[in-house]
Amino acid sequence: MRTNSYPSFRKLEVWQDGIELAVEIYRLTDPFPAWERYGLTSQLRRASVSVPSNIAEGYGRATRGEYLNHLSVANGSLNEVETLCIITERLGFGDLTVLTGVASRVTSMQKRLARMRSSLTHGKRA
Repeated sequence: MRTNSYPSFRKLEVWQDGIELAVEIYRLTDPFPAWERYGLTSQLRRASVSVPSNIAEGYGRATRGEYLNHLSVANGSLNEVETLCIITERLGFGDLTVLTGVASRVTSMQKRLARMRSSLTHGKRA
């Protein structure tokens, strides 16, 4: 993978946490029942991958407004992951310790994204 000398989304801690979130979700959903492959498993995986993907895509966009929009989509995906994890827990799927860790990471990321959006709204690039 090529690295550049200019600032990169890869340096954003919230993006790095998003990557870890997606990895955690893949590991969490791996033992889910096979009949859930196209249901909860698929939705959780797609939503978790959407978070760092939208942070990265927004970072590369030309305008602050586009960046803000992608950060908003990433936040929406975090809300989706949180909701799906609640359903996962209530269905008795997954490890409770992992689900608790995911919930903590999601909350932390939501706060960081809110600060980034606020910073961008007030004129600074994150």
